[in-house]
Amino acid sequence: MSSDPRRHEALIDALGAELTPVRRLLPPWLRTLGWLFVVMAIAAGLLMRYGDQPMLRRWAGAPDLAWAAAGAVFTAVCAAWCAFVLGVPGRSRAWAWLPVPGLLLWIGASGLGCLRTWLAPDTDIATLHQSVDCLVFIISFSVPLSILMVWLLRRACPLRPALTAVMVGLASAAASASLLEICHNFDAAATDLLTHALAVAIVVGVNVAMGGRLLSRH
Repeated sequence: MSSDPRRHEALIDALGAELTPVRRLLPPWLRTLGWLFVVMAIAAGLLMRYGDQPMLRRWAGAPDLAWAAAGAVFTAVCAAWCAFVLGVPGRSRAWAWLPVPGLLLWIGASGLGCLRTWLAPDTDIATLHQSVDCLVFIISFSVPLSILMVWLLRRACPLRPALTAVMVGLASAAASASLLEICHNFDAAATDLLTHALAVAIVVGVNVAMGGRLLSRH
């Protein structure tokens, strides 16, 4: 049975005409920088509103608060980078360990702060109502940051959507907790720490439930 080369060429041309060009994804580190730029823009707005001196006085008087803030920032950066890396097919799930050191520093320094017997400068112990305000702050800022990251990841192809969603939630919650430091006039206390932990758990859980589904639709 003979074949006609012209028919093959016509078929190839027809199939090629239906193809749409695909834009190359930016590398994970560049997309991470783009997301962090939004976080930094929010931080700049909060600093213009509250200033940096109260925060710096608190950190100088109680270094554990500064270390906890540094751990939250490090967690946000590493978790965001990990989320974008996991969106690249073939990347190892071992990347998920990247935020762990920052997370341990964040939790450890916050826990040590609860053991102090003196108050940091310009602070009080948060009441239950004030701790709830902190929870609302973290969740409120985490929502748009999570949506932005999920949108940036939608064009990728995460082979582990649930794990990627965990990183999205962790990055957003840690970034929001970092932003809270700018206007957080309360010292470390058990109720405050538990409220922050609850906020992080809620953000991560919602991201796994919602973001995981969105990221798996490819």
